[in-house]
Amino acid sequence: MNATGAIAAAVVPAAGRGERLGPGAPKALRDLGGVPLLVHAVRALTRSRAVGLVVVAAPADGVAEVVALLDSHGLEGKDIRVVAGGDTRQESVRLGLAAIPAEVGIVLVHDAARPLVPVEVVDAVASAVRAGAEAVVPAVPLADTVKRVEPVRGGPEPVLDTPDRATLRAVQTPQGFRRDTLAEVHAKALAEEEAGAEGGLPPVTDDAGLVERFGGRVVVVPGHEEAFKVTRPLDLVLAEAVLARRRAADAY
Repeated sequence: MNATGAIAAAVVPAAGRGERLGPGAPKALRDLGGVPLLVHAVRALTRSRAVGLVVVAAPADGVAEVVALLDSHGLEGKDIRVVAGGDTRQESVRLGLAAIPAEVGIVLVHDAARPLVPVEVVDAVASAVRAGAEAVVPAVPLADTVKRVEPVRGGPEPVLDTPDRATLRAVQTPQGFRRDTLAEVHAKALAEEEAGAEGGLPPVTDDAGLVERFGGRVVVVPGHEEAFKVTRPLDLVLAEAVLARRRAADAY
C-alpha cells in the first residue's frame, strides 16, 4: 500500500434504535458521563494516529443533528463525515464505505455502542491490516463456561455440548479490513439479498462474519476489557464507572 493507503478510515454505523437500552433516543445518542456514546466512540478513533478519517452513518432523518452534535463536542477540527445510514447495520456500513475516498486502503468498522475502546486496540487492529491481514478482529478470552443449547421458547433448553473455552473469544470492535476485501464481501452479500438467496444461512452479526462466509481469512489481536458493548442498562452503569475512574486518573 502507498502512504495514503496505509492511513485507515473508520466507519461508525450509528443508525440503530438500540431498543434493549429502553425507550428514548437512539442508542448511539444516549449519554455517558454527560456525553453521547457516539461522541465517545468517535473520539476514541480520532485519538489514533492510524485513523485519518471517520465516517458516521447516522439515522437518515438525523444527519444534521449528528453533525451539530459532533461539532458541539470539539470534533469540528477532525476529518469526520456524516452520511445517512440504512435500515440495517450491514446497509449502514455499506453506505459509510461508499463515502471513503478510493485511495484509502484500510477500513475499520467500529460500533458506536463501544464508547470506551482504548486507543491501543485501534492501533493494533490497523497495524495488523497494514502488515498484511485481510480481516482483523480484537477479542478477549471468555471468563464463563459456555453451553451450546437447543433453543426452546418459554421452557428449559437442552444442552447439546460444552465447547472448549480455551478456543473461544468474545469479539469486539473496531474490526479492520483491507478496503477491497470489505467492499467485495458487502457486494456479494447485497447480491445475495437482492436475489433472495438466503439458503438457510445463519445471520451475520459483524463484518468479519461476512469475510468468513465468503471464504476469507480473519485473524484475532488482543482486545481490551473496557471495549465492551453498551447494550443493556447494566452495561451503561458499568461504563459510567469506568469513565469515572478514567477521569479521576486524568486518563480521559
